[in-house]
Amino acid sequence: MGEFKVNKTYAEINEKIKSGKAVVVTAEEIIGIVKENGPVEAAAQVDVVTTGTFAPMCSSGAFLNIGQSTPSVRTTKTWFNDVPAYSGVAAVDSFLGATEVSINDPLNKIHPGEFNYGGAHVLQDLVSGKKVEVRAESYGTDCYPNRKIEKTMTLADMPQAIMCNPRNGYQNYNCAINRTDKTKYTYMGTLKPNMANANYCSAGQLSPLFNDPYLKTIGIGTRIFLGGTQGYVSWSGTQHKSDVQRGLNGVPLTPAGTLFVMGNLKEMSPEWLVAQSIRGYGVSLSMGLGIPIPILNEEMAKFTAVADEDLFTQVVDYGHDYPQAISKSYGQISYAELKSGTIMIQGQEIPTVPLSSMIKARKIAMLLKESIKNGSFLLGEPQHIF
Repeated sequence: MGEFKVNKTYAEINEKIKSGKAVVVTAEEIIGIVKENGPVEAAAQVDVVTTGTFAPMCSSGAFLNIGQSTPSVRTTKTWFNDVPAYSGVAAVDSFLGATEVSINDPLNKIHPGEFNYGGAHVLQDLVSGKKVEVRAESYGTDCYPNRKIEKTMTLADMPQAIMCNPRNGYQNYNCAINRTDKTKYTYMGTLKPNMANANYCSAGQLSPLFNDPYLKTIGIGTRIFLGGTQGYVSWSGTQHKSDVQRGLNGVPLTPAGTLFVMGNLKEMSPEWLVAQSIRGYGVSLSMGLGIPIPILNEEMAKFTAVADEDLFTQVVDYGHDYPQAISKSYGQISYAELKSGTIMIQGQEIPTVPLSSMIKARKIAMLLKESIKNGSFLLGEPQHIF
């Protein structure tokens, strides 16, 4: 007899998906089901729980192949609409990072900079079907004699375009405040002086890795919703941490797990891939990410039933402490409190500002639910767990 009262396999769930018999609910819907029926009965009833998040994910980008020229070229420097891409790959491949900015951008020379155009904007333009100006240089070789190319391209003109994001889907993240008497411009947005606002970035109970706190069903080969199409988890993300402080429900109380994800940029949508100009900080890219969680047993049913009031994060000072690498929490706050619109820190009521979209997170979970129910999205069994 197994460890659990309910035991399912990926193959069994996929067969139910193919036959149209799978029971699929969102991470918000499972909360009530488990509360009313308990985790064992919920696990017997439900096969898949869908999650979703839409938020800035700086560590994103794409490998772009611009096709060969006549005569042939091995590009060593490449620009897309004057945004540099890394060309130390081979031939006509380059990697365009979402946070790279235009060569003409004044950056923070006039503080705070506006960062109006960068790699994320190029990627959004490409998935929107717009033309981009491609410019590349080379030192020339016997086999690749061409030294310079210029052309206008759309995404459809590129032989390959692969979204490759080294760090997406943070499992938890800080709530940012500013305890100094000056406005601070950060990747967590503009923080007003004297704790006049508190910014946070998570979909809470809908967020993918909150619903599988130990990543028991998420690993290499997990099929996901990425940027409007089907993508995959290819490794754990950079800055991934598993050995962290956790609550009694197993959910990390600080930044923890991250995912390295990939997908076909040519199939993505501008609705789920949106460039962000973050004042005084730089360029970022908001990505739509959703992960289906298979309910293999009652433990997974219990994990996915986590609610905002049971999810906590730390309040961190981004005005002084964070830039000085001082690790200090000014309070542990639930996502229910954050989503209420105000939190109380050191006797001061502070308005909260979400950087992630709950509306879009909820829509991703619903789109993923419908795709699984109609049989167009099967579960990918992970080949390696982190």
